[in-house]
Amino acid sequence: MGSSPNNGELDDRCENARCQRVDGDRTADPLMRRIVWSEYMSLDGVVDEPGEWSIPYFSDDLAQYKSDELFASDALLLGRITYEGFAAAWPTMEELEGDFAVRMNTLPKYVASTTLEAAEWNNSTVIRENVPGEVSKLKQQAGDDILIGGSGTLARTLMEHDLIDEIRMLVHPIALGTGKRLFEGAGAPVALKLVDTRSFDSGVVALTYHAAD
Repeated sequence: MGSSPNNGELDDRCENARCQRVDGDRTADPLMRRIVWSEYMSLDGVVDEPGEWSIPYFSDDLAQYKSDELFASDALLLGRITYEGFAAAWPTMEELEGDFAVRMNTLPKYVASTTLEAAEWNNSTVIRENVPGEVSKLKQQAGDDILIGGSGTLARTLMEHDLIDEIRMLVHPIALGTGKRLFEGAGAPVALKLVDTRSFDSGVVALTYHAAD
């Protein structure tokens, strides 16, 4: 599957990622900050522990895609489990991963949790109450994309409140058989509109969706 003609590139009239083109048009409200959910997924929809099965498929072009995604964002929004995993790993990875790790460590980070006692990773803020309301306030602030990595429970909660603007499913060419699925536990059907596709050298396919009209 090849790339779409636009392939997520920025309109040359735009100043930042808020004006990202989709199918030749700008997003509905280019002045509102977007929330982008990016998720690694197996062919059979499993999203559990991607570090255990995704690494063989991490090609150079996928690495560039993830870098572009990160640098188009100016904040991270995470659930507690994902946050704790990232916080344990990324502060020690700057020498190995270079600018990507520096970006991860310096960006503002918001973690939704009622149980996290302390958010010690650099530039972190805990959202303990009224997560949808607080995230809605973040969307109204000036800035670029807010990136959710993993954090499926948080993302599904935000979807219920129409706060997710874009979902990027990075589908890997492997079936796992068991594990938590992307929309596991959804109380109603989730209708989405495919707006972009891209394939990578390793066989991973990025499917980009917006909410269906």
